[in-house]
Amino acid sequence: MRKAAGRVRITAQLIDALTGTHLWADRFDGLLEDVFELQDQVSSSVAGVIEPALQPLKPPARPAGRHRSDRLRPLQRAYAIGMSSQLRNPEALRLVEQAITRDPRYGPALAWGASCCFRLLENGRSEDREVDRGKGIGFARRALEVAGDDPGILANAALALAYFGEDIGTMMALVDRALALNPNYACGWHISGALRSWAGQPDIAIKHLEAALRLSPRARVGTTLAVIGQAHLLSRRFDEAVPKLLLAIQDDPTFPFPHRVLAACYAHMDRLDDAREIMERLRAITPVAIPDTSYLRNPEHRELYLSGLRLAAGEAT
Repeated sequence: MRKAAGRVRITAQLIDALTGTHLWADRFDGLLEDVFELQDQVSSSVAGVIEPALQPLKPPARPAGRHRSDRLRPLQRAYAIGMSSQLRNPEALRLVEQAITRDPRYGPALAWGASCCFRLLENGRSEDREVDRGKGIGFARRALEVAGDDPGILANAALALAYFGEDIGTMMALVDRALALNPNYACGWHISGALRSWAGQPDIAIKHLEAALRLSPRARVGTTLAVIGQAHLLSRRFDEAVPKLLLAIQDDPTFPFPHRVLAACYAHMDRLDDAREIMERLRAITPVAIPDTSYLRNPEHRELYLSGLRLAAGEAT
């Protein structure tokens, strides 16, 4: 910490004590007279920024004779691959399953495996939807059995189970518990926002998603912006949805979800040429242009989304 002319600068750095690897660094500036407020800002920001990086590093149970890095390496690679591109989810799932094979009660791997299965179905890249759905449900339920007070396991398992049709009120309660355990859990706020949107509460969803962006401003923003875009669509704020969705597509052009929502928005705005252009781009990255929307519990929201997609696809509504 350094002080000069009534101002203070706090520099923070995170190092893996075992390996010496540099994981994260940042600085925070403020007025010396507001030092306690600045301290709270630093605490919240540090927790929000580093949590996504640390989640895949959580150690599993320790079977005899097996080195910790051997158990962690497949999950670390799966997390990095899954976050890099939606196209690589099948590869990420294979690596997660290696981690689960090595430790069948490793909660973070089970929860991330459930998330991979959910994304395969959502993105239209599952080779067998029923098999992947069953696998995802199994992973998520096993994750909850060993979750304890781990916010990451609770939230990721709840997201997958909500998508697969479990009671969404119960799943939101699980995420609320995760956030009570760690109010600075950026991914938890993202998941809470997604579930609120699915439950028919788009305005609450946007508040929770914006909290995720504030807590982790350096994380990839595409998925969060895409869910914000869908929440605006469900509230018929098409003009507000479009810029969020364009940014989401720019962040990951292989992600089908923002393409679908953008096409539906353009269709409802009577921008049919734009809607059809987006549908062409969507078909280049997934064979499923019009997805299963049963995760949206509000029937009016489902029909609004589907009717926009059908118009964009040139189908009769």
